[in-house]
Amino acid sequence: MSIAVLLSIKPEFALAIFSGEKQFEFRRIIYRDHSVSKVYVYASAPISKVIGAFYVEEIIERHPKMLWQETRHGAGVTEEYFHAYFADREIGYALKVKDADRFEESQDLEQMFGIRHPPQSFRYVPISV
Repeated sequence: MSIAVLLSIKPEFALAIFSGEKQFEFRRIIYRDHSVSKVYVYASAPISKVIGAFYVEEIIERHPKMLWQETRHGAGVTEEYFHAYFADREIGYALKVKDADRFEESQDLEQMFGIRHPPQSFRYVPISV
């Protein structure tokens, strides 16, 4: 069975991914299996649904200052927000978004994956057809 990753993302950032404004999803920690290329997006409250998916073109791992320099053109966040998010971190991660596809109808976690609670950061899930 092929696996994907389910990420919890704040609604404003999730929507920015699907509008094309946000080309990178930033993470302080990253899933171990870097071969996973499909990401399902769970937009946290007040949406609280899986609203779409994207593929990871690459995972960029850098010191936050270098990461900002490399990703600022498609960050979808302010520099101030970015540096506050990565405060006191030696390493930050950016998932480069490819082929973002917003679902016509948002899906419940239980309906789609048989789980009741969203992940704090990420969770491995089966690729849904």
